[in-house]
Amino acid sequence: MAKSQQKRTKNPFREYAEAILVAVIAAFILRIFVVQAFRIPTGSMKDTLLVGDFLLVNKFIYGVRTPDRIPLINVKIPYFRLPAIKEPEPGEIIVFKYPLDEKLDYIKRCIAVGGQTLEIRQGVVYIDGKPEGAKKFIKRQYDPVEGEYINYYQISKNNGKTYTIRRYERANQYLENLGPIKIPIGYVFGMGDNRDNSADSRAWGLIPRENVIGEALIIYFSWDNHAPLYKIYKKIRFRRLVKLIH
Repeated sequence: MAKSQQKRTKNPFREYAEAILVAVIAAFILRIFVVQAFRIPTGSMKDTLLVGDFLLVNKFIYGVRTPDRIPLINVKIPYFRLPAIKEPEPGEIIVFKYPLDEKLDYIKRCIAVGGQTLEIRQGVVYIDGKPEGAKKFIKRQYDPVEGEYINYYQISKNNGKTYTIRRYERANQYLENLGPIKIPIGYVFGMGDNRDNSADSRAWGLIPRENVIGEALIIYFSWDNHAPLYKIYKKIRFRRLVKLIH
């Protein structure tokens, strides 16, 4: 006598649970090996990156670094690094572990790399005795948040990198002169594009190459904390959505 066979159907709850688990594992792998999301908390990179920008960072390009701490309990664990596609270059925006507290991630522009000599004279950055790039004045504008008049300059480097920096019209004498400093191999020098309002390698020193996590890739969302909540259309910076970072 033939036995009747009944199709066994999965429990819907189990199906959803499995789908969610697969999605979480995929997201975890992507976060470790490919891209990671970051939020900009300060104005040190204005106007390239604004407070409230949410961005994706390419972790693959400089060599993936696996996690070195257990979340929540903050215990250090061994880690390894995959080979890099390329090394950080002057002009690129890098995300890195803050040298004075590696639990924190910072973002700055790479200005000089190992083997180069950096010097700042009267606010102008020199690399190996030459200006960091051709400088072109763009505009003068008042920043009500910082209470300063700002001069904007476009920097064009020989390697094709172009970016905009901000300088206070009233120069910050503390940041006007530095060096010369010979950058050791295995280190990079980082600075914020908001040159007179940025705590960076001028203040806390060089960035170990081993601390570099990845290169800033794209702004996928931007939220303006200064706009009133009832004007939601102003809180979202629509012009900055899905914007490539230079």
